[in-house]
Parts: sequence; structure tokens; C-alpha cells
Amino acid sequence: MSHKLAATLGGLALAALAAGLAPAAKAAAADAIVGTWMTPEQDSKITIEPCGSAYCGHISWLKNPLDDKGNPKVDINNKKEELQSRPILGMQMISELKPNADGGWEDGKIYNPRDGGTYASKAALEGDVLKVKGCILFLCKSQDWTRTTAP
Repeated sequence: MSHKLAATLGGLALAALAAGLAPAAKAAAADAIVGTWMTPEQDSKITIEPCGSAYCGHISWLKNPLDDKGNPKVDINNKKEELQSRPILGMQMISELKPNADGGWEDGKIYNPRDGGTYASKAALEGDVLKVKGCILFLCKSQDWTRTTAP
């Protein structure tokens, strides 16, 4: 086999290998959001996991999980009365967050138990800091969540 043919075949094999690894690399980058995150107030941890083709997050730890009467804290600020008795600990608060071409996540929804509102959400990862943004129309609020250990 000539050196030219060997180089061409080697180049084709390398290109095929790279093409095969590209989806795996993209999935690994998308999975970078997976893990447990401490909120800025350091009073709760959110665990994010894949759910279908998107990512979801639930409240996995509360610094103060009980109310003044010793009962588990519930979602008293929820706008839907039928959900006001559900426990906050374990509650899903992020849904439908999808990877985007910029290496972040978008088109999600985030629920804020402090005000009972659900907002459009996106996120971007900078090192061990997840920059989470919740928006309603053009008004947005951002928070920096830090990677932490699972509860």
C-alpha cells in the first residue's frame, strides 16, 4: 500500500472516529449540569438529573426542613391551592431544561417556592458555578449556584 493511500485511509479512519465521538462529547458537555448545587442563601440544595431529553431538578436538602410547629415545610406560596400542602423537600423545581448550541441550557421552567411563581429558565456553567436565570417576559432574575456534595 502506498504512503498516500495509507495516509488517506488513516485520515478517513480518524474522521470516522471523530464523528463517532462527537455525539458522545456533546452528551458529556450537556451532562455537565448533572449534580447537586447549593443556592446562594446556602439554605437549600438542588439536584439536577436527566429526565427524558431534558434536565430536571428537585430540592434535595433544606437547611431548615421543618416549620415552627415541627412539621415538614410545605409549598404555602403556590398559586394553585391544591399544591400548597405538598412538601418542599423533594419537590421538582426545574423542568424541561435543554442543552443549547452555546454549551448552556435553555427553554426550561423554574419554580420559586419563595413566591410561588414559575418562570422561563436557562442556565450556563462557569467552572463549578451554575448561573441560573428565571424570566417572565423581559424581566429576569439570576442566581449563582455552586457545585456541592449530594445530601
